[in-house]
Amino acid sequence: MDRLQSMRVFQQVVDDGSFAAAARKFDMSSAVVTRLVGDLEDHLGVRLLQRTTRRLALTDAGETYLARVRHILTDIDEAHAAAQAHAQEMSGTIRIMTPPVFAVHVLAPLVAEFGRRYPKVVLDIHVDSPLVPPVEDYDLTLLGAGDTFDANIIARPIASSDGVLCASPDYLRRNGTPMRPEDLPQHHNLRVKQAANRHRIWRLTNPDEGRRVVEVQIEPSMLVNHSDTLIRACVDGAGIMSQSIDLVANQLNSGALQRILSPWITGTNTLYAALPSRKFIPVRTSVFLEFMTDYTRKVIKRMETRQD
Repeated sequence: MDRLQSMRVFQQVVDDGSFAAAARKFDMSSAVVTRLVGDLEDHLGVRLLQRTTRRLALTDAGETYLARVRHILTDIDEAHAAAQAHAQEMSGTIRIMTPPVFAVHVLAPLVAEFGRRYPKVVLDIHVDSPLVPPVEDYDLTLLGAGDTFDANIIARPIASSDGVLCASPDYLRRNGTPMRPEDLPQHHNLRVKQAANRHRIWRLTNPDEGRRVVEVQIEPSMLVNHSDTLIRACVDGAGIMSQSIDLVANQLNSGALQRILSPWITGTNTLYAALPSRKFIPVRTSVFLEFMTDYTRKVIKRMETRQD
């Protein structure tokens, strides 16, 4: 008996609700389908289906067995697809959902290099910030989280980076450079709006002093819920902001922004790539995930080295 074939036939009989329908799917006779299911029951020593003239019904043993069969057959199909994909040329479309800030500062910088390596792969990037991202609808969904991340989704960490304080050279020439956290209330502070007025407090950590924490009360001169607006205002000399070092790497490299109060940081942020719940990930998606992880971590490492 071909046990794998019998398992597939049994699953199809249940899904179609009849032996005849399953027989048509497999291009077999109804007698052959009936025999395969009967052989499976004989092998297991238990009845899987209750047969009547009007309908088929799973027995309790049949329900338990079917649940396991579905997992086994899915794993086999996915293993087969994965093996085949390695022999195929990298091509196809990767659907990505991302908030605007990651679209601009994480994805856009790596598109050219990825395209040179894999010219037949299309990146279909959808930029949005829904309250509940439709993870199941995309191959990858980029998410940001703070020091803790507790979400009921499958998510892989891409890279973690420190939040740093920075300002434009022009702002610092006009207003002076703060030398310690307690100097911040005397400056123009640009903040992302937060619940419970948490934007009125700078919470700073010093990794060089056993992660000593200082909280400073401030009155923000600007509140905004859009990271690119925050960065642009800071570059134009509006004041001091906190941002993940990877998101302002270009501005720090070019000198448009200057880090202040080093080594104090404002926390650690992690970029995650959420995946659909299906087990099999297309090879092109896995390759892009590895490329994005490597690319982003190298950018952060270069920046942290320059800031030391």
